[in-house]
Amino acid sequence: MEVQIFEVGPFLENTHLLTEGEQHLLIDPGFSREPEYQKFKESLTGQLKAIVLTHAHVDHVLGLNRVLRDFDVPVYLCNEDRFLWSNFGSQAQMFGINQGGFDFEPEVLISEGTFEIGNFSFTCLYTPGHSPDHVSLYFKAEELVIAGDALFKESIGRTDLYKGDFEVLEKSIKEKLYVLPDETIVYPGHGPKTSIGHEKQHNPFVK
Repeated sequence: MEVQIFEVGPFLENTHLLTEGEQHLLIDPGFSREPEYQKFKESLTGQLKAIVLTHAHVDHVLGLNRVLRDFDVPVYLCNEDRFLWSNFGSQAQMFGINQGGFDFEPEVLISEGTFEIGNFSFTCLYTPGHSPDHVSLYFKAEELVIAGDALFKESIGRTDLYKGDFEVLEKSIKEKLYVLPDETIVYPGHGPKTSIGHEKQHNPFVK
């Protein structure tokens, strides 16, 4: 499976495009400008099957309407807490972004267990603490995890926003991410990729 990373938007968010055969899966579209979005479109070589959101913070869904303008695909989001999704407009305004909310509800992404979309099969790991709807996506066969804003290289997601909680995030990382094999590559929502083994040894926030 091929993984492409697009660092986009005012928050330098990592949007991930996964390719398996002739199919694509888009994770957390954060495109804030049309050139960013066009660069993504030009990279497509097959069929876009779906959009999956690790969580609904503004920087991870900022480009959603742009994508849905051109692609009629389902959007998946964890159903544990849809407050961020439902209040996207006010959430955006808090960060100085003038953009309204969405006029549809995403399909349900399970919080735990195996999930399949087209050629893609992954395990959903419920990892709240940064946000209450946060899910990490573990691709066992490819030895990688899309960690959203739960775990970064030698850092972790902020816990000062809606229902952010350091103790909850620490528990999520220790019980859901640090139990993965050390060689598992971590693709975070911001910054460079890392590995589970590296973070267990060097992350100063969660030992």
